[in-house]
Amino acid sequence: MKGKASVMGAKQVRIIARLDIKNNTLVKPVQMEGLKVIGDPSTRASYYYKSGIDEIIYIDIVASLYERNNILGIIESTTSNIFIPITVGGGIRSIDNANQAFHSGADKISINTAAIKDPLLLRQLATQFGSQSITLSIEAKREDNDWQAYYDNGREPSGKSVVEWAQQAVALGVGEILLTSVDREGTTEGFDCELIQSVASKVSVPVIASGGAGELSHLYDAIKSGADAIALAHLFHYEKTTISAVKNYLASKGIWVRHSRHTT
Repeated sequence: MKGKASVMGAKQVRIIARLDIKNNTLVKPVQMEGLKVIGDPSTRASYYYKSGIDEIIYIDIVASLYERNNILGIIESTTSNIFIPITVGGGIRSIDNANQAFHSGADKISINTAAIKDPLLLRQLATQFGSQSITLSIEAKREDNDWQAYYDNGREPSGKSVVEWAQQAVALGVGEILLTSVDREGTTEGFDCELIQSVASKVSVPVIASGGAGELSHLYDAIKSGADAIALAHLFHYEKTTISAVKNYLASKGIWVRHSRHTT
């Protein structure tokens, strides 16, 4: 793969809890729709942290739609007792919005809608805060033999090819890509491994696979396809497995994972 270690076990794979937020409540969508309320996001974040999760991604799934940013209070309460990288997405539309997120305790920001509308914002953010703190979120839908990038939580087509958009964003300075298959998200049918491979083979930054995990073998498939990290929601929110079980499984398959530092 271009710019990446392609040997299994040569890179440490991160296990990330993805928390989708609507109106300060943790929800779980299916294909970005059909939301089911899960509970309090801060409580879940604390539990995942104590269970050994490597990172947490918060996404306010309606922030761009309503042009607001209500998630920062949750971030402030979360980061007061959680000491792992926190990524915040949803409603980041400017340098000021990014500043607010970082001051609330975020280590990284994730941006989708605003970047599609103004790609040069990515360069501005990377210059101001550093590439390592800027994540491009791509919501991909398969169309014929390609994938199109969507925005506004998978509602609106951008007209951009996912692979070309990923390459452009990396050239503009983003440090990693959160790649979500809208078609697979919440279905538990497995990741779109062809999508993962297509993007990961063309960019030099880490790719976080999201959308579709229903069993442990799906994680291994995504990593074999080039994912550097796995963002999970369904498996954890519905207690289908545990963080330690995920890490033990991947370790048994020769994947280098970070050992849990916390126990519940």
